[in-house]
Amino acid sequence: MARRPAPPSPSPAKHPAKDRTARQDRSQQRGRPVRGEGRRVDVREWAGGIRLSGFAVIMLSLVVLGTWVLVPSIGTYLDQRQKIAALEHSVQLTKDQIAALEQERTRWDDPAYITTQARERLYYTKPGEVIYLVDNDLDPADVPPAQQHVSDKIQERPSDWMPQLLRSLTSAGLAKSAVETSAG
Repeated sequence: MARRPAPPSPSPAKHPAKDRTARQDRSQQRGRPVRGEGRRVDVREWAGGIRLSGFAVIMLSLVVLGTWVLVPSIGTYLDQRQKIAALEHSVQLTKDQIAALEQERTRWDDPAYITTQARERLYYTKPGEVIYLVDNDLDPADVPPAQQHVSDKIQERPSDWMPQLLRSLTSAGLAKSAVETSAG
């Protein structure tokens, strides 16, 4: 048997003052404080106003269950995607290194390249050639300044030794070297 719709209730906008006084009278009769006077919410009354059908309860429980089951799986999926992306990047870097090494290997197949490398790295010469090595052929900006005279007197300075140590280490690490080192 079908339910009939409830009759429309009078809108509270018509007589707000009457409606407010009527609510105050009803709440005072029940022994409850009026709104604004620290009124407590009755949970049973509030929950009684919520109407859920069996279908809605089943659907809500399925959504909660699905969320409970899928959230860890989604986290695992995202973690695996990050690992896959990192591994693909690593594979690409390795392929680039392989290509560079193969290109260098093909350069070593060229006799002219071998000759130039032997002359530059090992200072080999052809019979009858004379090689001249020039000392101090560096750019004046790259030459370290001459060392100053060291004093025989002991000087005390009232300062903290740690910042001086750090400055000394960083200046030594960032200084341009007077002699270039080969990377091979």
